[in-house]
Amino acid sequence: MNRILLFLVSVLLLTACSNKFSKIFKSKDYEYKHKMADKYYEQKNYNYAQQLFEDIFPYIKGTTGYEDAYYKFAYSYYNQGDYLNAENLFKSFVENFPVSPKGEECDFMRAYCYYKQSPKIDLDQTNTNKTIGLMQTFINTHPASIKSKEAASIIEKCREKLEAKEYKSAELYFNLDFYKAAAIAFGNVSDNFPDSKKADLYKLQVIKSYFKYAGMSSEQKQIERYEKVIAECADFAERFNDSKFLEEVAKYKTQSNNFLKNLKK
Repeated sequence: MNRILLFLVSVLLLTACSNKFSKIFKSKDYEYKHKMADKYYEQKNYNYAQQLFEDIFPYIKGTTGYEDAYYKFAYSYYNQGDYLNAENLFKSFVENFPVSPKGEECDFMRAYCYYKQSPKIDLDQTNTNKTIGLMQTFINTHPASIKSKEAASIIEKCREKLEAKEYKSAELYFNLDFYKAAAIAFGNVSDNFPDSKKADLYKLQVIKSYFKYAGMSSEQKQIERYEKVIAECADFAERFNDSKFLEEVAKYKTQSNNFLKNLKK
């Protein structure tokens, strides 16, 4: 019974709130509606606040309260998880109020909305790339901002996600025995992220892939392909002379040299 009573009370309260909002929304007193929009916003009832702000804009545009209302309007979308519309509104805020003290914050929030839309690794990373571009633009435009450090951190996280996606794609080629494609893909990861902590691992995977590719090749193609492995091993030793993978790379080099000796007899 208590649950039923609680449910009925909740329904009555929601109905009462809805009726109250309906009366406010239908009011022709736009100053009162502005006041209630601010109140709903403070109470974190962003849905009602959003509707009221949007309704009063034609009447307050050009007034001193318009900037603050637009700012809260953008955040009303953001706080409801509608990052697509929030991004557009933060962008519009910067364009409409170019000298506003809130401009820097909204510039950051625009980029942050793209970051919030950055999907899982397996999905299209358009928003991740967009985040990197906009966050870098923010840093360049506001070098002294307290948000610059956070922007740089977000760029790093986005790059790590892109790096992981590229590596996963290369790994898939390898697991499917498409070794030439895997070698090229691992090489691209290495080239695209030269400062990565895993750069030597990517190069090792290039060597492994070319070694596997040589092994499954026809005998007339094996000489040049094992020579390719040896060249990659030499490049590895030069670039990563303190890598923990040096011993493993040396084994691939030795095995490739042994195969070449037998092939050239």
